[in-house]
Amino acid sequence: MVSMGKPSKSHLWAPLFRLSLLCFLGFSGVLAQTPIFACDTASTPSLANFGFCNTSWGTAARVEDLVKRLTLDEKVGFLVNKATAVSRLGIPSYEWWSEALHGVSYVGPGTKFSSLVPGATSFPQVILTAASFNTTLFETIGKVVSTEARAMHNVGLAGLTFWSPNVNIFRDPRWGRGQETPGEDPLLASKYAAGYVKGLQKATKPDQLKVAACCKHYTAYDLDSWKGIERYTFNAVVTKQDLDDTFQPPFKSCVTDGNVASVMCSYNQVNGVPTCADPDLLAGTVTKQDLDDTFQPPFKSCVTDGNVASVMCSYNQVNGVPTCADPDLLAGTSSVPEKKKYLPTPGPTGIEKIILAGLDLNCGSFLGKHTQAAVKAGKLTEGDVDKAITNNFVVLMRLGFFDGDPRKQEYGSLGPKDVCTATNQELAREAARQGIVLLKNDDDALPLDPKSITSMAVIGPNANVTKTMIGNYEGTPCKYTTPLQGLTAIVSTVYQPGCTDVGCTGNSLQLDAAKAAAAKADVTVLVVGADQSIEREGFDRVNLLLPGQQPTLVTEIAKAAKGKVILVIMSGGPFDISFAKSDDRISSILWVGYPGEAGGAALADIIFGYYNPSGRLPVTWYPESFADKVPMTDMRMRPDPSTGYPGRTYRFYTGDVIYSFGDGLSYNEYAHHLVQAPKLVSIPLEEGHSCYSKRCKSVDAVGSRCENVAFDIHLRVENPGRMAGSHTVFLFSTPPSVHNSPQKHLLGFEKIYLGPQGVGNVVFKVDVCKDLSLVDELGNRKVALGSHILHVGSLKHSLKVRV
Repeated sequence: MVSMGKPSKSHLWAPLFRLSLLCFLGFSGVLAQTPIFACDTASTPSLANFGFCNTSWGTAARVEDLVKRLTLDEKVGFLVNKATAVSRLGIPSYEWWSEALHGVSYVGPGTKFSSLVPGATSFPQVILTAASFNTTLFETIGKVVSTEARAMHNVGLAGLTFWSPNVNIFRDPRWGRGQETPGEDPLLASKYAAGYVKGLQKATKPDQLKVAACCKHYTAYDLDSWKGIERYTFNAVVTKQDLDDTFQPPFKSCVTDGNVASVMCSYNQVNGVPTCADPDLLAGTVTKQDLDDTFQPPFKSCVTDGNVASVMCSYNQVNGVPTCADPDLLAGTSSVPEKKKYLPTPGPTGIEKIILAGLDLNCGSFLGKHTQAAVKAGKLTEGDVDKAITNNFVVLMRLGFFDGDPRKQEYGSLGPKDVCTATNQELAREAARQGIVLLKNDDDALPLDPKSITSMAVIGPNANVTKTMIGNYEGTPCKYTTPLQGLTAIVSTVYQPGCTDVGCTGNSLQLDAAKAAAAKADVTVLVVGADQSIEREGFDRVNLLLPGQQPTLVTEIAKAAKGKVILVIMSGGPFDISFAKSDDRISSILWVGYPGEAGGAALADIIFGYYNPSGRLPVTWYPESFADKVPMTDMRMRPDPSTGYPGRTYRFYTGDVIYSFGDGLSYNEYAHHLVQAPKLVSIPLEEGHSCYSKRCKSVDAVGSRCENVAFDIHLRVENPGRMAGSHTVFLFSTPPSVHNSPQKHLLGFEKIYLGPQGVGNVVFKVDVCKDLSLVDELGNRKVALGSHILHVGSLKHSLKVRV
């Protein structure tokens, strides 16, 4: 990881940055075997005379040289998503939009599959990978995805800039895009964000990028379309406290820990202002770090390695102002005026407001059509246009786009042989195994012994699905293994869909045949849940019940079944399955998310005990009453007892739950033992501080008082069982009741592998000002004074923090 310097007052991010957007990246020929790149000096030797093609120069100098060579007409061509070619300088047309949420995707014009590369490894949807709570896995998947992306780029089928990952907080269980996120916890989302970004971007040299990632959607975005309320116009009213301690941490981690190349703003407004138009919001989240000496004005928009390089604004407003239309917000970032109603009337008048506000790239043709006229009319200077295009070139320089043929560069040996390798596909299976969550296992019904099973009924609308398993923002997978295929590979099965689709309306319910199959089988596996017709981008749920007649299907099959009944929920978001949880005839329940291309094989591995389940829920599963009482539009995280508002997520929610964040069973019962932990920690304050003479509830978590105020917690973890397995150790803290503090919050997690009767050690390093602090009502980070209760499983340890 490349370290980043401390913020400098002279180099604050908001006033300095005019960040470019990562927009569409695509290629014209689906079957093309020649990658697109600039500075092809082998074919056109004269290009070597251009400074921007000279790889011995620094990035800043190369970008300056390039911008100076462009005419105004050519510069305007780089303000739109499909950047125009400049053949006289050896620069091809470039399209900026590709996706890689959980594998190289065909969503967006930047990536194509063909007979040359017919598919790429499709990993589990993010919500299931997050359930593994394995930071090493997050980064490893990113590395594989970037390798396959580079391999496809080398044959002209993929870009180098990818709008991933989605690190929004999964605040509301009805959100259609919750499946794309790492869940509801800020720490988990932050760890996932940094890990996946590192996997995608990390190159041999710190100033280079393997591919460019983009953390999205900034910020407080988790409503798409709910009861007539649309993301494009939704104003998310968020307190400063909730913003800073819930919604912002993943984006800060993207920048400070992941060194992400870009950040994409969200559709909505926050407190009446578009997310891409509020300098205070942006400066407080992704702060510009010290600039390298090589990046001096006029290249103030350029960034050193690891700093934010681009931001895209959203459709929505923030606090009442469209994100793409507020110059104060855009002064610290850039945006895309995707909603024409947010734009001035076509023509030169008004263009200057957008460009001067910070717009660098327009996903569309608007700026390409009218910017030149605005310059000629004196509304803009050509220098303003220069500022708007510079960062786009910086990103491409760091990716090696201007270094000549990529096949002769560091990743040049990669090609179709490096996509869908056996190793990559096995990683997809392993990721699914690590994420799958065992929620119920009465009387140790699982694992099953295949030798004792002569017949298995496999029933349900998701029992033999393919595309459903990979969720949204998907690509063409290498192959599919459905649940039915995975189980059939081990025992003899009889398949009945039960419902023809997940909607499971009265007409599609095929109950009789399914009941007959269950009545004859030794074991019945029911695979139900959702798909993109139930939850997706642009479509939120209105309730938390299994769709249509699925509850009837599950209950009736359980009544008719001769043997054990295993219920499998395939979904991105949670459901109220209390009826199944309390049904003694249903022995076991598993949640498999959208498990990716190898999901069926991974499910079979767990059901038959070839793998010990270790996944834990990354979101709270609420009862249906939550959806009845709590509108999606209420952004408050904290409860309000005076009105009965229950709050949200495990950190604040005060109501009943079906399953809690972190729930998940194993085939073993792991034991935790506290080996070492302090009982007292003192915060050093400067001489004469008022908290020495009066009782303070908290102190500011800033400055020298936070230096070296840390401690370790040592734990011994035991696996007394006869089966090897991985186990996630969670460290939670319940802080003192000040500043509307959380009921508890996650300080850390570690995944440990233990053999039968194995013993291992886990050490948590706790930074008091970072890990034990909380955000007060004004958005200031404080260390609460008093008793903090640390939790590890059933263990509790009291730690007093004082001055």
